Amino acid sequence: MAKNKMKTKKSVSKRVKVTATGKLKRKHTNRSHMAHSKSTKQKRHLKKDGIVTKANYKRLKYTLQD
Repeated sequence: MAKNKMKTKKSVSKRVKVTATGKLKRKHTNRSHMAHSKSTKQKRHLKKDGIVTKANYKRLKYTLQD
């Protein structure tokens, strides 16, 4: 058994949620301001949650350890 447990990175845990299948769900960026210069279609698509890519999955999963 490990002597010390690794703490969860709270900044990551507030930004990312784990789905039932183990994938990481996140919000899209570029939606908070300057919306007048973005098309309606672009803003509509940014509303939906995204899935973390395989390239970032391992790094983020490591920071979410309890």
